[in-house]
Amino acid sequence: MKKTKSEIIKHLQQEVYCKLGISKIAGIGVFALRAIPKGIDPLKSWLPTKELEIPLKELNKLPASVRKQVHSFCYVDNQDKYVSIPMYGMNAMNMAVYLNHSKQPNLRFKKNGTLVSLKSIRAGEELFIDYDESFGDTHIFK
Repeated sequence: MKKTKSEIIKHLQQEVYCKLGISKIAGIGVFALRAIPKGIDPLKSWLPTKELEIPLKELNKLPASVRKQVHSFCYVDNQDKYVSIPMYGMNAMNMAVYLNHSKQPNLRFKKNGTLVSLKSIRAGEELFIDYDESFGDTHIFK
């Protein structure tokens, strides 16, 4: 989907809020470039959010290094029967895969798969979701 120059400028002015950085919590994290108001999706993207469920037995035919990448960045169901792969593939990444876990999250997923900020977030602050709430996991850490 080709965008016009004015659409790109509007996107940069009104929708770009985040960057990747080194997290004190775990590896890479997502951080606010500027203040994020409560109630918006700070990772709004033009990438499709729909995912395809691929049976793990089909993924087992892939090279080991590719399987490792898929398991690192994609949702694997609790029974290890399938993995959800973004419809845009694996060569373009959604920053949401770098959101770290917190029991005091400042973002949450809505039912339609988009994110929403739960409070105002200051520039420089790391963004978090609750993995337990988002993915049905159980984490003993904060």
